[in-house]
Amino acid sequence: MLDFFDNETFTKVDFTKTKISKGEYDNCTFTNCNFESLHASNIQFVECDFIDCNFSNTIVTNTVFKEISFLNCKMIGVKFNECDPFLLQFSFKDCQLNFSSFYQLKIPNTKFINCNLEEVDFTESILSNALFDKCNLKNTTFERSNIEKTDFRTSANFSFSLEENQVKGAKFSKENLVGLLSKYKIVID
Repeated sequence: MLDFFDNETFTKVDFTKTKISKGEYDNCTFTNCNFESLHASNIQFVECDFIDCNFSNTIVTNTVFKEISFLNCKMIGVKFNECDPFLLQFSFKDCQLNFSSFYQLKIPNTKFINCNLEEVDFTESILSNALFDKCNLKNTTFERSNIEKTDFRTSANFSFSLEENQVKGAKFSKENLVGLLSKYKIVID
């Protein structure tokens, strides 16, 4: 029998020392919690907020994330592509997501606000209508991805092929077009 937690608050819990219960967490808030390198597989998080948490290298195989908000979280090396894709929905604000993977995920309308996304893999992802607001996308991979109507206007350091991705209606600023043209080895003044 899996445990059920509703409307609970977890503050400064180090789940690397205190075992996290397998089960469903609904409308819960996690503040200053440590999930680093934890096996958080087969846990359901529904309408939860994670604030100032460390998720670096956490294993999320078959983990459910429905309507989740991550705020100021460290999430380096998380393979989100292994979590349960059914009704997957999350948003990220002020997060460190370097070296994470969203490979082949259907995550339209996802918001990434003021996040560091260096060397993140979005290969074959569906990111239509997503928002990358003030994000660092250095060495981030977009290949065969659907980024239609996605807003990149305030983000920087991205470089991807317009031919290899679905980009209709994507939004860019004049200042950040360089990354789309770099493969052509042209000079832009």
